[in-house]
Amino acid sequence: MSPKYRQRGYMDSDRDRERPEKKPIHKREQIGPKTPNMPGKREVSRCASCALILPAGIDLQGRCPKCGFELHSCKQCAFFDTAARFECTQPITTRIPRKDIRNQCNFFSLRTTVERETSTSRPLDARQAFENLFRK
Repeated sequence: MSPKYRQRGYMDSDRDRERPEKKPIHKREQIGPKTPNMPGKREVSRCASCALILPAGIDLQGRCPKCGFELHSCKQCAFFDTAARFECTQPITTRIPRKDIRNQCNFFSLRTTVERETSTSRPLDARQAFENLFRK
């Protein structure tokens, strides 16, 4: 006969004292915290006007291949900062009035950002993406 209640003190003498052994969980042994599976990173330069990813060897004296924005302008520069004096973090002596036209600044450096690489499989259009949600 198995006792109905398993609390301490109830029929202690009749209860079997043996407890089943816990089975060890066989997991891959790991030292330290688990490393997350993060996507890769890449450095890219984007057009300040249309956000097109610029190719690596593009001529900085030219224009954006998509929208025609001047690449050697303040808005494309790594030192462009609207909160700084003359909107530049470098020690320039005169203010450049138009930030979106070509200039001859000696401090110019193309702005690059670090982005995460995401999947490249994109649906052809919005309708195809919607249909993919309910595909069985």
